[in-house]
Amino acid sequence: MTVKEYNRSVEEFADSVYRFIRGNLKDEERASDIVQDSFEKLWRNLTEIEYIVVKSWLFSTAYHIMIDIIRKEKRMTDLDVMHENELMHESQYSDLNEILHKALNLLPEQQKTTVMLRDYEGYSYREIAEITGFNEAQVKINIYRGRVALRNYIGKVETVL
Repeated sequence: MTVKEYNRSVEEFADSVYRFIRGNLKDEERASDIVQDSFEKLWRNLTEIEYIVVKSWLFSTAYHIMIDIIRKEKRMTDLDVMHENELMHESQYSDLNEILHKALNLLPEQQKTTVMLRDYEGYSYREIAEITGFNEAQVKINIYRGRVALRNYIGKVETVL
């Protein structure tokens, strides 16, 4: 890859990688740091990576950095165990976006990541498998289970509307 292609990749992909990471972490500063670290790694591997694979390489690298950060934080803090009854939403409320984001935050990290890559970013199962390191069957299972949990949390559409 050339320096010109590197600069073009920053212009084309930095925002979408940032949105993906911020959507998972809900922390703008950490998301910015992860994107910067990803592009730094790209710069260090400039001669080894071809421009045609840069987008998936960046998403994959950012995803793995994010997972490392999450694992490190889990070791450092005592997290509450999520209970099944937390996945049910019974009251009437009309802000579907807020309910959906709350439901996404309750999903296990693998399900949340695969659902966001598929439904928010529009990646294919194969591309998600490349980014996350899962095989396609695992990706499909995580997406299915995540969607079922979201559906159970949100409940009937009439309740939300």
